[in-house]
Amino acid sequence: MKKQKITIGDIVEIKIESNFYCYAQILPKAGYAFFDIKSSSPIDNIEKLNNVPILFILSVYNDVITEGLWLKVGKLPIRDTLKQQPLQFIQDQLNPDKFELYNPNTGESKQAEKGDCKGLERASVWEAEEVEERLLDHFKGRKNRLVEEDRAVFE
Repeated sequence: MKKQKITIGDIVEIKIESNFYCYAQILPKAGYAFFDIKSSSPIDNIEKLNNVPILFILSVYNDVITEGLWLKVGKLPIRDTLKQQPLQFIQDQLNPDKFELYNPNTGESKQAEKGDCKGLERASVWEAEEVEERLLDHFKGRKNRLVEEDRAVFE
């Protein structure tokens, strides 16, 4: 595996099941924007990603990049719509009825009602395998177990 530095704006290639390739962009504040694209071979021009919708934005452990699990394949300017990452929610482990809204742009959080958090990503850091499973589930049209666990909180 190739050692790499985390550089904002870089595009990483994620090989899924040895069948296809997905892509993400490294954002400020430890965020990653995952593109709604899969390809049976590496894309020949990363600028194509400028027109691809974003599936989700998550934080990922640094070793995914620094240890070369996902290879950097280029760099693009960060879209205006990605310069401010969406709010996330925090659920108190000891008091599961207590919620906070977390702003990944500022690192600040504030108390919130459960309903204010519905539809948001949980504030967490994902392992490479978890993200790859989520991407695979998306492209195979099935529900992802981790996403479903988070959604179940609001039912």
